[in-house]
Amino acid sequence: MDTEVTILRKKMPKGAALKTEQAVNTARRTGLAVETSQKFGAATNKQHGTTLNTTKLDHETEELKHQSLDKDVSKLIMQGRQAKGWSQKELATRINEKPQVITDYEAGRGIPNQLVLGKIERAIEMKLRGKDKGKALLPPPGKK
Repeated sequence: MDTEVTILRKKMPKGAALKTEQAVNTARRTGLAVETSQKFGAATNKQHGTTLNTTKLDHETEELKHQSLDKDVSKLIMQGRQAKGWSQKELATRINEKPQVITDYEAGRGIPNQLVLGKIERAIEMKLRGKDKGKALLPPPGKK
């Protein structure tokens, strides 16, 4: 009597399937060697390391702040707007900015942006920059 023994097995898992917790536990139970290692910086959104010397940054004593609008410019914006009889919202609408921008500029909290200051100057017809602050803004000369 000839008997052939046939052994049926499942295919061995490949790739990512070997990394699951279930696969690792199964390998441990069967006595296989399991090596685990954790990647440095895994699952973080950091693209790059620090570019500056970190000890130099730790010893930095200078306090850095954003440049803010001068109080005299803030007052000039408020005076020019009130002379026209506009609310902050109306001025913001006329220069296509958010009302919060006008509020911040008048309170002196705004970070000066030359484009926004130029729009405000044209709207209230008053110079806000340079040596002629507070003087009337002359309309640009017509093209010939």
